[in-house]
Amino acid sequence: MNIILFGPPGVGKGTQADNMVKNFNLYKISTGDLLRNEIKKNTNLSRKIKSKINQGLLVSDKIISDLIVKILSKKKYFNRLIFDGYPRNLNQAKSLDLLVKKYNQKISCVLNLNIDKESIIKRILGRLVCAKCGLTFNKYFNPPQKKKYVCNLKYLKTRLDDNKITIKNRLGVYTKKTLPILDYYADQGILYKIDGRRKINQVCREICDIIGSLGTWLCKL
Repeated sequence: MNIILFGPPGVGKGTQADNMVKNFNLYKISTGDLLRNEIKKNTNLSRKIKSKINQGLLVSDKIISDLIVKILSKKKYFNRLIFDGYPRNLNQAKSLDLLVKKYNQKISCVLNLNIDKESIIKRILGRLVCAKCGLTFNKYFNPPQKKKYVCNLKYLKTRLDDNKITIKNRLGVYTKKTLPILDYYADQGILYKIDGRRKINQVCREICDIIGSLGTWLCKL
């Protein structure tokens, strides 16, 4: 089972993806993380990627596709992926369909989390990411607790691209280029809409119910 977790920036895709990893023994593939790891290499390509991300713009489809191929070609990820933050436009969606077929896999469902603009801004500005383990929290909605977070608080950082100007740009890009993908997956009959304004555990429960209804996958909740 491969799953696409879809929704605007700040809707909580990362948090729900982490829950799905634990509940269904899947692997999360975040293109944002892949790009940030590439940036650390300090090459001409990494500097171009960094500039785009800091402006809230998208990197080229080819760069993203090459990164995704590296993941799909690994046996341990076979039909066990959660795509978080990909695809972000219709061309990427069609490219992903071709890639999963090439590696004898498929997209089982697309989960679309919905939320209002005001909540998005507050969630993004309050986001905290652990530089050590990669877990994501929010100082307003989901603060780190000892039973969930074992790393030192000093590792919690705000991402450089989490600011009001970048948020505005990212929402504009999302509305223009990413929303059309919903119709593409709706036509395939694999799109599920979820109210992302609710509490984290409520959203998680609905996601578990949806995935459980698609086959023999059992939720660990």
